[in-house]
Amino acid sequence: MLLLHPPISPWIQRSHDGCRISLLSERVDLDSVLLRSTADNEEHLLTMHYAGRHAELHRWEAFLPWDGGNALTLYAFKVLVDDGQAWLAADGQHQHLPPEDKHFRLHPTQTPPSWVREQVFYQIFPDRFHQALPTVDRSGERLPGPEGQMVVQPQWTDPVDPTNAANSFYGGDLPGITAKLDYLQRELGVTALYLNPIFASSSNHKYDTDDYDHVDEHFGGDAALATLSAALHGRGMRLVLDGVINHTGVNHRWFKQAQADPNSPYRSFYLFDPQGYHFGWKGFNSLPVLDFSSAELCQQIYAGPDAVLRRWLQAPYNIDGWRLDVVHMLGEGSGASNNAHHLREIRRAVKQENAEAYVMGEHFSEATRWLQGDQEDGAMNYYGFANPVRAWLAGQDVAYHPVKLSTTAFDAWMTRAQAAIPFDNQLAQLNLLDSHDTARFFTLLGEDSARMQLAATLLFTRPGVPCIYYGDEIGPAGGPDPDCRRPFIWDRETWNLPLFEHFQSLTKLRQQRGEWRHGAVQTLGCGADWLVYARYTDWEASIIAVNRGSFPALVTVPVWQLPVSVKNWHSPAGLPFKLSDGHLSMELPPVGSALLLSC
Repeated sequence: MLLLHPPISPWIQRSHDGCRISLLSERVDLDSVLLRSTADNEEHLLTMHYAGRHAELHRWEAFLPWDGGNALTLYAFKVLVDDGQAWLAADGQHQHLPPEDKHFRLHPTQTPPSWVREQVFYQIFPDRFHQALPTVDRSGERLPGPEGQMVVQPQWTDPVDPTNAANSFYGGDLPGITAKLDYLQRELGVTALYLNPIFASSSNHKYDTDDYDHVDEHFGGDAALATLSAALHGRGMRLVLDGVINHTGVNHRWFKQAQADPNSPYRSFYLFDPQGYHFGWKGFNSLPVLDFSSAELCQQIYAGPDAVLRRWLQAPYNIDGWRLDVVHMLGEGSGASNNAHHLREIRRAVKQENAEAYVMGEHFSEATRWLQGDQEDGAMNYYGFANPVRAWLAGQDVAYHPVKLSTTAFDAWMTRAQAAIPFDNQLAQLNLLDSHDTARFFTLLGEDSARMQLAATLLFTRPGVPCIYYGDEIGPAGGPDPDCRRPFIWDRETWNLPLFEHFQSLTKLRQQRGEWRHGAVQTLGCGADWLVYARYTDWEASIIAVNRGSFPALVTVPVWQLPVSVKNWHSPAGLPFKLSDGHLSMELPPVGSALLLSC
């Protein structure tokens, strides 16, 4: 028996006191339909009343008051039928009361900015995207700091040298990004940028900040950021910057003064042992960790009126949000003590400055605890998207170890990850295939264009916001860091044009199809190598089918289970399909995908 609860409007209707909740069922002859809540940490069973048909399903409704005793309101559904019971939680149906970490969850007040889910993000490593400023000859220059590495200036098309991973400068800059906005917006369909760190630093990656108060002069300085931001906003685009606030570089004035003088007011910003040695991030002495037990440090980073996380949200920069680097490690002392407190305070400060700012965290592992509404709006979705897609398509885990993942397990992994957080936050997750910290996904796939196109289809159609790592749309190779940070090659004769055109078609559809941006998701069927799922609102729907197998797959799925009436479907690629008695049948191409859209 099918039970279904799409966790979006109109099946959830919010109000000041609570929300009206709908359950959809295959059968109408149910003995009792109950909504379970946990107000005051006690079970409450609310009777749901029949509200008529909804497409081919039956609808039941009840009003759920907000849980005044807890930050989140949790709920699940209990159905009595045929002398037994069935339960529905966020991860699917159960034969018994599901644990509360599987319950549906809503935050009554804290939801991500609605603009986030509408975007197509593009991540740029600034030194490697495009150069517009005149080249500055830095030959003979030695970088500051104890290592004193010599500056290396390769030619744009030179390979990345791993022996000079941090001190090789290709010359990309912010004016170079501004100059390519027509490409990004009009050709590719990008609507928002996420930039790797741009503040003053001696490295090319700039995760070792020297000065939070200024954009690096080699990127064009503060004025270049103001110009880029104005150009983006003039086009209706958005800008998110990388906030590296867990640690600084050893050349930051705070650290240099703290290290030189035990009585310095900045001494409390860092952790020193009795011998005067500082604590470095993951053992890297070049990255001294900030100690947030210092009230003055909190003022400097987020709490004060001119704090780092506030001032760049202000004019003339007006950035739209922050990606917070290794934010799960931020805390007091040498570890992440009191991390949740500081994340809540960071959120509060950022939202005070701009209520519509996006707060996004970097977590290589599961980010569930930070995504319950009161800390982050979303995260770089390694755990719930990138990692399962890598395992299913590339046969590798996050550590590049071999893994064999069945399609059933692939679907279950993504469903579990999604179920653990409010769906509003799921829609604000930054879905990605790769990044500056991972090998290029195209390389992990053995440069198989068909598999890369299949992966891109998943990227754009799963719940969350798609983010393209610069260049992925044209098929560059790249192994693990630093090889994944090769310069963007602007010679179009080198581009993988079928892949580029596939990305173009997906960005266009993403902008046209509301269900891809804010719709529910529902699995309709899966086989050994294929998966079919739907995205839908109450008036539009898409069916997405993906097949990793080397042979065509004939699939039949029950579209009658969707809670939206679709009289006509069409295939943008002209794929033949058949509808009969509420079931859809089609043949999926090998290592490919298919889309059916309501019309």
